Amino acid sequence: MIQKLALHHGARVRAMTLPILAAIVLASDVSAMGSHQPVTALIGRALQMPEAMLVQALIDIRANRLGAALDGVNALLEVKPDFRLAQLIKGDLLMARAGPIARMGAADAPVERLNDLRDEARARLTRYTLQPPQDRVPKYLLQLRPEQHYAVVVDTGRSTLYLFENRGGTPRYLTDYYITVGKNGINKLREGDKRTPLGVYHVTSQLPRDKLDAFYGAGAFPISYPNEFDVREGRNGHGIWLHGTPRDTYSRPPRASDGCVVLANEDLDALAKRVQIGVTPVIIAERMEWVQAPAAQAMRAGLVQRLERWRHDWESRNSDQYLQHYSRSFAAADTNLAEWSAQKRRVNASKEWIKVRLSDTSMFLYPGRDDLAVVSFLQDYSSSNLSNKMRKRQYWIREGDNWKILYEGAA
Repeated sequence: MIQKLALHHGARVRAMTLPILAAIVLASDVSAMGSHQPVTALIGRALQMPEAMLVQALIDIRANRLGAALDGVNALLEVKPDFRLAQLIKGDLLMARAGPIARMGAADAPVERLNDLRDEARARLTRYTLQPPQDRVPKYLLQLRPEQHYAVVVDTGRSTLYLFENRGGTPRYLTDYYITVGKNGINKLREGDKRTPLGVYHVTSQLPRDKLDAFYGAGAFPISYPNEFDVREGRNGHGIWLHGTPRDTYSRPPRASDGCVVLANEDLDALAKRVQIGVTPVIIAERMEWVQAPAAQAMRAGLVQRLERWRHDWESRNSDQYLQHYSRSFAAADTNLAEWSAQKRRVNASKEWIKVRLSDTSMFLYPGRDDLAVVSFLQDYSSSNLSNKMRKRQYWIREGDNWKILYEGAA
């Protein structure tokens, strides 16, 4: 099968001389790899230097440039001697000089590690073939508030963390990094299931390397799992971080963590320069979705309109109109819609006037759902007998043609 695939894609290789070819021909959309490109071109495609060098070596193998591949791997290992996948490839290349080998990693890798390393080869090649579209934006980042200088989106299916810069509320792609997720995949449900959660989160703190076990490498950034929607859905657990790799390991296989998102230490160091504690959003999706900018703007405009109407109806003290903005499934802490409605009617009736101003608004579409959005803002509330300011978070759900509030509370 491997031989047939290789011939189909035009590779001139001796059948099974280098079984690592399996990792190349089975990579997603391998035909998109095209012809030989120099390492400098790969770096231009947002791959970091070690990854670009590795991909270059794999492309050389695919084209039967085995000497060039070995030279490239040797150069890579001089820079990153702890890059285990590169060590494995070098072993295969050296073994191939003596004659055909039966499997990837024939040189010295334990059998139990081979599948992980093959998966890493596939993931890195897929990252090379799938580039961020120039004319589209991530579906989830509807609006960034001015304070949010950067945003993170994790594509668990493609082992990639994307970093975006806030340009006037609109995300602009900066770079991306190879990442590792949970051993058992995604959609975390409970403590200890070794899965990575999917949802909208933010960085809550920074743990420096000198406060952590060496296993976490360059440091860690805990995120806000479980969020309010997770709690509502009965998900539990804790300790989901963005963190580095053990200090003797350059990278880990695509699925190797206990649920955290893991980056190479140098990548975490680069990311750390842009992370803002308590501010930077981290959206974790099964598969990154890109949309044309007008589609994102239309979705945002619809939410902005409903938010403004909610604010206006609150100011009007018309409780019937105001409460129409809340879903029948609304809940906040231990309060259901009936209890919330009774409380709001009492409060509004005690006011002679109400003024509500909203600012610094962010809006994120929930990954995997077009009917759920997370909206946060600074609320400046004043009335005839009370004034306060607070940052608030709401979850809006689409019911029919309208957006309704599913949850509301302090952010």
